[in-house]
Amino acid sequence: MDKEIYMDSSATTYIDPEVFEVMKPYFNYEFGNAGSMHSKGLKAAHALNLSRDKISKILNCNFDEIIFTGSGTESINLAIKGFVFKNRKKGNHIITTKIEHHAVLDTCEYLEKQGFDVTYVEVEKNGIVDPEKIKNAIREDTILISVMYVNNEIGTIQLIKEISKITKEKNIIFHTDACQAGNSETLNIEELGVDMLSLNGSKIYGPKGVGILYKKSTIRLEPLIHGGGQEFGLRSGTENIPAIIGFTKALEIAQRDRNKNNNYLLDLRDYLIENLLKIDDTILNGDIDKRIPNNINITFLNIEGEAILLKLDNEGICASSGSACTSKSLDPSHVILALGRPYEAAHGSIRFSLTKNTTKEGIDHLINVMPKIVEELRGISPVTLKMEDIENV
Repeated sequence: MDKEIYMDSSATTYIDPEVFEVMKPYFNYEFGNAGSMHSKGLKAAHALNLSRDKISKILNCNFDEIIFTGSGTESINLAIKGFVFKNRKKGNHIITTKIEHHAVLDTCEYLEKQGFDVTYVEVEKNGIVDPEKIKNAIREDTILISVMYVNNEIGTIQLIKEISKITKEKNIIFHTDACQAGNSETLNIEELGVDMLSLNGSKIYGPKGVGILYKKSTIRLEPLIHGGGQEFGLRSGTENIPAIIGFTKALEIAQRDRNKNNNYLLDLRDYLIENLLKIDDTILNGDIDKRIPNNINITFLNIEGEAILLKLDNEGICASSGSACTSKSLDPSHVILALGRPYEAAHGSIRFSLTKNTTKEGIDHLINVMPKIVEELRGISPVTLKMEDIENV
């Protein structure tokens, strides 16, 4: 099969043609700096304000609660570091989970070196964190809780609304990393009940290098980047107008087409899961139901994930062995380990994340080649893990 089959949308998506079209003028013609007072600058400022207004309507929040950033990672850093540095007198304790993206985990590790105390709550075997465990981790000095909306590796959807009720009762600020949720889940702030929310463009068929932080207007943050005072003084630097325009359009399309795309992808996802699990000694990672419609994460016992990826790439299939941000690391996935899987099993997990253009023909090609790849690689593998070794964990 000559055509490339892309199944790594959790790492990044292509730019939707509609998005690319609206971005074009802001590279060549409307290239002004939004801080300039001449006509070019005023047009850029108008485009910036219009984008902020459109996003605030999608999220059902105020205009001045949207802060543009350079990525989801920057948004997460601004939310967590910015809040705890500004509010350290109120407390010193942060709560998160063991399956967060490294943008959260590495930030928390850094903050521990600055004297903050962090609790990493365990998740259940299905990849869902029990809200009661979050509640039980709260202390008198807890000032921030950060729990991701959707896991980037196994696609599980966390109980954000239930957790937000707990944080409100305890008067604790709640941040969620929603970077993997923009295509399939509601982003209505009033429904979710969160105080801060991070999104980025590269997961929603928008441009790379742009993100947002929703921040409730009453929350005060310490800026991480100082300079010209853009973004209400919280994120200095000349605004990337083309990327912001693209992000806004991508978010509009994602939320507009959410139900249609969800229904389409659910059928493909479940069809792929059913057929891959027919291969001996395979395990689905993450809850079968509480997961986004395009995510399939399978452990193929007794095989190295990297070897599978190379074989798949030879077949024209792009997939992933975990988060793209750590793909060059030889360490097993911290997410799979957090589910209670053995070290060897964590090394054999593969993530297939479908796009809205994925076809059944492409899925069938994967289903056809996967048993041959597994048989060949198991024939040369020294590992002899059995299903009962997993089930007894």
